[in-house]
Amino acid sequence: MPIESVSPSRVLRGVVTGCAFGYAGLCLLGHLGYRALLYPAPEADDVAPPAGARLVELRASDGVAVHAMEFANAAAARTVVYFHGNGEVIGDDVWMAQRLVAQGFAVSLVEYRGYGRSRGTTPNEDGLYADASAVLDDLAARGTGADRVVLWGASLGSGVAAEMARRGRGAALVLVTPYTSISDMAALRAPLLPARWLVDDRFDTLAKAASLHVPTVVVHGTDDEVIPFAMGERVAAAIPGSRFERVKGGHHADCFLTDDSLLARVAKVAR
Repeated sequence: MPIESVSPSRVLRGVVTGCAFGYAGLCLLGHLGYRALLYPAPEADDVAPPAGARLVELRASDGVAVHAMEFANAAAARTVVYFHGNGEVIGDDVWMAQRLVAQGFAVSLVEYRGYGRSRGTTPNEDGLYADASAVLDDLAARGTGADRVVLWGASLGSGVAAEMARRGRGAALVLVTPYTSISDMAALRAPLLPARWLVDDRFDTLAKAASLHVPTVVVHGTDDEVIPFAMGERVAAAIPGSRFERVKGGHHADCFLTDDSLLARVAKVAR
């Protein structure tokens, strides 16, 4: 029997179609799975509040449980409301809170939904804003209004802090190892995909920067292995009147350990 020949164009169409379906499937997986990378959400947090601190349980506007660890300081004129990174829980930042208390601040470490003691609900951008607002609303109800709040965000938390500043919820802003946006970070990590279109959680700090009119400090390590140093530079340049603290040799999580005098300099602006 004669063997039917297959034209090269037909083979090419089949290859192109297969690649297109494969690429579309990869894009779908990226869209469905990016939150698992953005919010690794450690569940364990068994760190008990140290002396002078207490746990607070609140409810966000959508009914989700929100937790915070508060560090009192009777002499403090301002309270640092601290938003942590995506791979942390509030227990990881007790040391930082204690150093901030020593600098003259009261402190509230905010826990996001899906994390630590606030686990049980899937995190997303609007949800984190709701969690932050719940803590700030509670502080305001107890007499600590926006004029006495320092919004402090590290890594993922920098986007939360910037949004709260845009809403007028603080008198000063500290952004540690900030990104320009999560969309930009996604494009950096997945350059072969249309990553900016695949993520719904954008945390677009750069787009909000011009509307931030409070004293601001941006801190970034030159050797940051997670968020490029250049992103911190761009964020600082876009926020009117901001101060940029360049930490030579600093990595993503050690800026305040690399430079012993950094915290005092930042605190001076935040006061």
